[in-house]
Amino acid sequence: MQDLKVLFEDNHIIVVEKKPNVPSQADKTEDEDMLTIVKQYIKVKYHKSGNVYVGLVHRLDRPVGGIMIFAKTSKAASRLSNQVREKLFKKKYLAVVDGKLAQKQGTLEDYLYKDERNNKSKVVNKDKKNAKLAKLDYEVLKYNEVKDLSLLKINLHTGRHHQIRVQLANFGHSIFGDQKYGTRGQGKQIALWAYELSIVHPITKQEIIFKDFPQPVGTWSILK
Repeated sequence: MQDLKVLFEDNHIIVVEKKPNVPSQADKTEDEDMLTIVKQYIKVKYHKSGNVYVGLVHRLDRPVGGIMIFAKTSKAASRLSNQVREKLFKKKYLAVVDGKLAQKQGTLEDYLYKDERNNKSKVVNKDKKNAKLAKLDYEVLKYNEVKDLSLLKINLHTGRHHQIRVQLANFGHSIFGDQKYGTRGQGKQIALWAYELSIVHPITKQEIIFKDFPQPVGTWSILK
């Protein structure tokens, strides 16, 4: 079992860092996944026998790193899932993208369609059947002229399949290292990281904000 970086833990929730290329939950690859890792961590730490309850309330794409929260009770899981539906569950991302953006900040609003057969999404006309509105705000934090790469902060308004990756690629500034939608950095790790998560605590009702940043190496050296 890999080491788990725990950002916060109480009797109701546990907030951790998901490393890139680790699945959020078990999939057909049978690679070690975050849900299993967290269950094992709790089992060992608290000397629990039998099954350990851990509720999965949201996911991150497999290649993406950053903050994930898990519920330690069914009540917490239910309340956090409601927050996701009611858009009280807020995630912010960092992304390193190709090129220099014309504007320092802006909003992208598109309609996305998910192709289940090849697990890809694309921007389509809003009249297309099963098209869903996707909206995000971006802000340029830094531009590296030598590498022609920009560091963006992204605030999601909706949580569509591969949303950030698809919208930025359609915008002409694909994420560096994106193997599905990108134009540059093939063979590199995708430069997309969930760095901030804010929730209303399912029991205390207090709003809490968690932050976690990637190591400033490789593509992420732009953070320095």
